[in-house]
Amino acid sequence: MTVGQLFLKSLSSGVITPQELSWLTHQQDSFSRVEEATALRLGRLLDQGEIQLGCRLST
Repeated sequence: MTVGQLFLKSLSSGVITPQELSWLTHQQDSFSRVEEATALRLGRLLDQGEIQLGCRLST
């Protein structure tokens, strides 16, 4: 998984799982500048309520 994939998946579903958030925080030391900016954007979307912390139901 990459930060970009996680961002798109979370943006399209409106949900980020606790496991994905944990992965994001554990990997942040190795992020490039673009990945850092993407992770910050995810955080802002969480703060604004655009993305919810929860589980994604498979269809």
